[in-house]
Amino acid sequence: MKTIATQVRNQVLKNLYEISLIKTPAECAYQAALAKHMSHLPVLSSTDSTLVETLNTEGVVITSLEELAIPSTPQMLQAAKKLMPKIPRVLSGDENEFVIHATSQQIMEDPKIFLWGLEQRLLNIAENYLGLPVAYHGAYFRRDLVNQVEIKSRLWHMDSEDRKLFKVIIYLNDINDDGGPFQYIPKYITSKVVHSLGYKSGYIRDECMQRFVSPSNYKSCIGLSGTVVIAGTNSVFHRGKRPIAYDRLAIFFDYTSRQPRFPFYCKSSLPMEDLQALSPMFSEQQKQCVFWRQEFYSHIGE
Repeated sequence: MKTIATQVRNQVLKNLYEISLIKTPAECAYQAALAKHMSHLPVLSSTDSTLVETLNTEGVVITSLEELAIPSTPQMLQAAKKLMPKIPRVLSGDENEFVIHATSQQIMEDPKIFLWGLEQRLLNIAENYLGLPVAYHGAYFRRDLVNQVEIKSRLWHMDSEDRKLFKVIIYLNDINDDGGPFQYIPKYITSKVVHSLGYKSGYIRDECMQRFVSPSNYKSCIGLSGTVVIAGTNSVFHRGKRPIAYDRLAIFFDYTSRQPRFPFYCKSSLPMEDLQALSPMFSEQQKQCVFWRQEFYSHIGE
């Protein structure tokens, strides 16, 4: 959990990055990098090309593990099933907590969950959506609890770590509208709300959002266990709806480009010593996706 000092530091850095003397050259460099990399994007199947097109227009795609047909899915699910009973159903302490994450130690006991996010097909789709080489930030195994708490990611927001973000969410139990589904507001409506609110960042309570958007326009991503939600979370207002009937069990896989807009907001789900321990299992491309920070900060220092 971020300390207050870290939050203050990040806010100061964000304000600095928004200064035109810094922001304008950074945006020009980003556009130049997109143009330069366009001819190097991986070739996709027609199915995956359609997925990327839908993500660009709608902001969210709902598919399934079966449809994605990632080779290591059976092994990943086996690891997930072993981990599920180890995630406690109740929290002791902070009454404002609403989610319990698997620890890095638990993920490292069977790293197939983390490794699934580095599968070539996923990286190819992510790279085509982002338009740049991919930075992989890891896997977050979480239990979202049935309670009354409505803060943070249970409120409407847009992610801002990068100009484009790519997030893959796997439901590990059946999720209906009472089970805390991922909800979003379609991209074309989101853009209108951003303009009306003058939105830059932060969380918006539902009663405020309803002044601009009818709840009939909210899209709930529901589905059976194995449903996969792929979202460009910088392009749509979204939230995790508060579960009211049963806990939601899910895994989140996070990706940005290797030139993120706000690099100080980007963190890995595993500490560096764990990433180093896993590195013999990575291909050269996977290493570049995981250890992108070294190249990024060495470039900054040039």
